[in-house]
Amino acid sequence: MTFRVSQLLWGIVMSTSLWLPAQAVDVRGIRLWAGPDSTRVVLDLSGSAQHSLQILKNPDRVVLDVAGAKLAGGVRAASAGTGAVKQVRMAPRPSGELRIVLDLTRPIQAKSFLAAPNNRYGYRLVVDLGSSQNTDMPVKVEHAPRDARDLVIAVDAGHGGDDPGAIGKNGTREKDVVLAIARELALKINAEPGMKAVLTRDGDYFVPLRDRMRRARAQQADLFVSVHADSIRDRRVDGSSVYILSQRGATDEASRWLAERENASDLIGGVSLDDKDDVLASVLLDLSQSASLSASQVAAERVLRQLNRVGEVRKPQVQQARFMVLKSPDIPSMLVETAYISNPQEELRLRGQMHQAKLAAAIHQGVHDYFYANPPAGTRIAQLASGAAARSAVGAGGDSGL
Repeated sequence: MTFRVSQLLWGIVMSTSLWLPAQAVDVRGIRLWAGPDSTRVVLDLSGSAQHSLQILKNPDRVVLDVAGAKLAGGVRAASAGTGAVKQVRMAPRPSGELRIVLDLTRPIQAKSFLAAPNNRYGYRLVVDLGSSQNTDMPVKVEHAPRDARDLVIAVDAGHGGDDPGAIGKNGTREKDVVLAIARELALKINAEPGMKAVLTRDGDYFVPLRDRMRRARAQQADLFVSVHADSIRDRRVDGSSVYILSQRGATDEASRWLAERENASDLIGGVSLDDKDDVLASVLLDLSQSASLSASQVAAERVLRQLNRVGEVRKPQVQQARFMVLKSPDIPSMLVETAYISNPQEELRLRGQMHQAKLAAAIHQGVHDYFYANPPAGTRIAQLASGAAARSAVGAGGDSGL
């Protein structure tokens, strides 16, 4: 009897796996973060671990089995409710697994993954609890009435929840300062006639990157501004910078949309792609992306110009990158690195409300300048800009022609 080499090797692997015990791992802590429509549960582990996840009903709960795991000393099951989680229960199983049960407040989708160590945390087992909607698919949006509508500016505070972002030498967390700047920016936008701000997050909770895009599109945003604070190993580096999506990033995203359009009845600039042939859909998507990238460039230049008046600008030209949050195909988008939190002097300034307000004012002024120079038709800003231009023309020419 002959065997294929692959079959023989597979048999060896399978037989070996039967007697090799799972690597022992400690659960060192459990953290929960809740947002308006999602909850994240994070288990801090001493090492890598295999796990399985089940979603059960009557009552609604998520069951997580972690192979070879045990609770480290002092770790207790959480009893107080957080977001969609009523309570967390934990107990060892005879098979050597640690079972963790998340009792839920409602039926919900769940997904889990093992996160590799970074400069702040070790291995983490992450469970994301979200709505029943598929968060990987685009949201279908309906266009607002075109009669003098307000412009919608999506303001995105980077990081949040379990993701602190960069951390300064004195412990300042990026997620905290950018949320403060984003809130201040939203206040300034809302105080201006013809503009309305929507925050992708308004608290210390995690929002997946693609969900930030989805929230902007669901609110029919005219512009997306993501606020961050950069970090680099050299603590002497300082200054602001502004990014838009690179052409490579746009190409990657276009491929994704075209591949998934049969499964989505989404609108790109008010036009559905799912009933178009491949060539027409590709052309429509390319036109939309090209217009958005062009508008992103001009808007980002306006913001960068204003930031230069607040302090040092690290990169005097608008930069391009493949940041996920910039990939909306029909919303002009930019990412603002307000400062280097790794620089001790900039870290100190970022902590101050006065400097946060200056940064927010600079971004707002750049957004204002862009839209008054390029007012979308049918918006209140278009009416206000037209009135301002008429008054300027009268002031310059006087009544000599009458």
